[in-house]
Amino acid sequence: MEENQNSDDQPFFEEVVKKTKTGITFPKDLRESLFEEDADVYFRLFVPKEKDKIVLEFLSDEQVKEISDKLKAEKPKVKKAPRTPGEKKLTTPKKTTGPSPAWGEYFVYDFDAKEKIIPILESAFYKFAETPLNLEDAMGRVKYALVSFLSPTKTENAKLYFSVEKFLIDIIEKFNQPNLLDWIFEKIIPNVESKFLYEQALLELVEASLRFKRWEKAEIYIFYVLKNIDSYSKSEMYNIMNSFKQLVKKVKYVERSDKIDILLKEKLMEYTGGTLDVDYKIQMIEFLEDLKYIELAYKLAKDVQINLPPESMKIEEIRKIVRRLHTTPIEIKPESSMDFEENVGDD
Repeated sequence: MEENQNSDDQPFFEEVVKKTKTGITFPKDLRESLFEEDADVYFRLFVPKEKDKIVLEFLSDEQVKEISDKLKAEKPKVKKAPRTPGEKKLTTPKKTTGPSPAWGEYFVYDFDAKEKIIPILESAFYKFAETPLNLEDAMGRVKYALVSFLSPTKTENAKLYFSVEKFLIDIIEKFNQPNLLDWIFEKIIPNVESKFLYEQALLELVEASLRFKRWEKAEIYIFYVLKNIDSYSKSEMYNIMNSFKQLVKKVKYVERSDKIDILLKEKLMEYTGGTLDVDYKIQMIEFLEDLKYIELAYKLAKDVQINLPPESMKIEEIRKIVRRLHTTPIEIKPESSMDFEENVGDD
């Protein structure tokens, strides 16, 4: 009985973590066990009066609104208490005028050299902030951070390169340095020896180049993303679809060139034929819809609807999609001349 009780008291997960300049990161094993990829997760964070712990509680969507409204009405959120004799005062960094590094955005993934490169990148950041800019000095610090802390492990190095890329993209946006896109593409991307992070690094470039309306650069970066997608085997369809999802997500709400639309449309259509699973075909339809290829999306949806067996659980879902696409305004899209069926039939 005592053994069972002790077993029940064992925590699901336990590990020592360290607060760094970038904050606290959930250990990888815990993230993989608790969180779904790309899913938003909300917590209630509170500290008891004893100030001896930080507690995070999972919240449902309803609880998020309820607790947020409640906390907004309760001010102040942090109550200052008199320090006891001998208690050390927590020091906070002085506020600086102008832009400051966004450490939490740069270090998406932990790696061994993270703490070592932070002060180097910080000095580079403020060099970029100087007027006039000494680009050679600023970039020299970035290069030093890259070459000085490489490890024998490809994964560690990929995380280092990816973090430096995120840093430089922040520099591009905060200090209007779009010419650094070329440097990232030439010096960082080829060195990211992780299929997943290589693709993520390219997607970061896609987003930044579109923001600065550098269409030709975005077209090149997208070409390489699509090439990476093609390198997956057909048995890795989940990875293929997730890659398309991330790519479409980066481009669907921003202005883009006709060539970008054509690249995406043609590649999506390559994957819609054959014996593709119905769930994946529905995702492809939604991707085409996001890109405003309503005619193509509608035709594909009708094909799926016609070929579904009557007992399929997807019948109602595909009917709703067909109806929605039938009433969606059509935009004139490059190389999209497919006939649009006016009659949706008995849906």
